[in-house]
Amino acid sequence: MEQKFSTVIVPKTKLLDFHFKEVLKYRDLVFLLVRRNFVSQYKQTILGPLWALIQPLLTTIVFTVVFGRLAGLAADGVPSFLFFMSGNIAWHYFSSCLTQTANTFTGNAGILGKVYFPRIVMPISTVLTNLISFSIQFVMFLVLLAIYWAKGAVQPTWYALMLPALLLQMAMLSLGVGIIISSLTTKYRDLKMLIGFGVQLWMYGTPVAYDIGIVPQRFMDVYMLNPMTPIINTFRTAFLGLGSFDLLHYLISWGVTILILFLGLLLFNRVEKTFMDTV
Repeated sequence: MEQKFSTVIVPKTKLLDFHFKEVLKYRDLVFLLVRRNFVSQYKQTILGPLWALIQPLLTTIVFTVVFGRLAGLAADGVPSFLFFMSGNIAWHYFSSCLTQTANTFTGNAGILGKVYFPRIVMPISTVLTNLISFSIQFVMFLVLLAIYWAKGAVQPTWYALMLPALLLQMAMLSLGVGIIISSLTTKYRDLKMLIGFGVQLWMYGTPVAYDIGIVPQRFMDVYMLNPMTPIINTFRTAFLGLGSFDLLHYLISWGVTILILFLGLLLFNRVEKTFMDTV
């Protein structure tokens, strides 16, 4: 009697062989990984998920004192604390996704070598896990925003409706950069040592700790090539009414994001076949 199989595993032979439909079949695994990641992140901690609030809160306080009061880099016309918090929660989501995605292969080699599932499921679950932490932080931000709005200190705009697009772009960008690094670290472990340092430098190249207005106009076009710059700028325009929305630079940042994600998927698809030999 001939056996019938519901799943047939075959080697990948095409450069663009991504199997996105297969990822949908493993959506239950994605949710399980999201739950595992979130629980393990705060397991055996006294405060638990409250750390999702404490970390950006403490960072914002330091930024307000150092960059706001001492260096005078906060924007005029809006409360400094709210200005730095808006940049911090957006950047924290992006940087957390990037850092954790960059360790996909090396951090999960034990699991990846024992059972088959689409490897891209793991970085996707990382992005969704950090979305939970961002939601907690964003609620805190909205509470403070409502207080300052009632006082007339800030004026949110209709660009706030772009929040889902901004989150999607940050997720795609961090996923693209993260899987590029994770693919390269299977052979070049030096990159793992540079991840934290590189993310820190990227933050200083993005208007998180300072107002974009201090950047000389002659450098603005080059500065805006950093895809995170239009995202942070749009986020602050949306919720604080600060500055103006630049459609051209925002569309360019989307183009850069899509290009990085595409290159990341290509590299990930290639390395995935042989990563167990080098990890």
